[in-house]
Amino acid sequence: MSGERPPARVRVTASATGQVAGAATRGIALPGSRTDEADAVFSRGLVRAQLRLASACLLGFLVVAGALTGALFLLPVVADPVVWGVPLSWLLHAYGFYPVILAFAVVYARGASRNERRYRALVEPEHGP
Repeated sequence: MSGERPPARVRVTASATGQVAGAATRGIALPGSRTDEADAVFSRGLVRAQLRLASACLLGFLVVAGALTGALFLLPVVADPVVWGVPLSWLLHAYGFYPVILAFAVVYARGASRNERRYRALVEPEHGP
């Protein structure tokens, strides 16, 4: 080990070829893949459609959850029955939202799938004679 010198340091810098980078894809394509303005437009359309769907589902859920909460608050008849020692209104607050959440989840999943099918139909070339 005595007398051995450590390897020489090497400085790594950017390429000096002076080439300009290709067109920016804004994150819509993988590096090295073909990009097209139509692809960018279709991708932005898909993102907007998914955002509209998510916003609509969120707003719908908030309206339905608010209506269910309001109905439980305004209807004293619901607070009267007792099931297993717990007022019915408490049980509805605790477990009544799960079917609503499940329904909105199914609506969102089907809508998102439909949006993606439409996007693929626009982007992918048709196969056939």
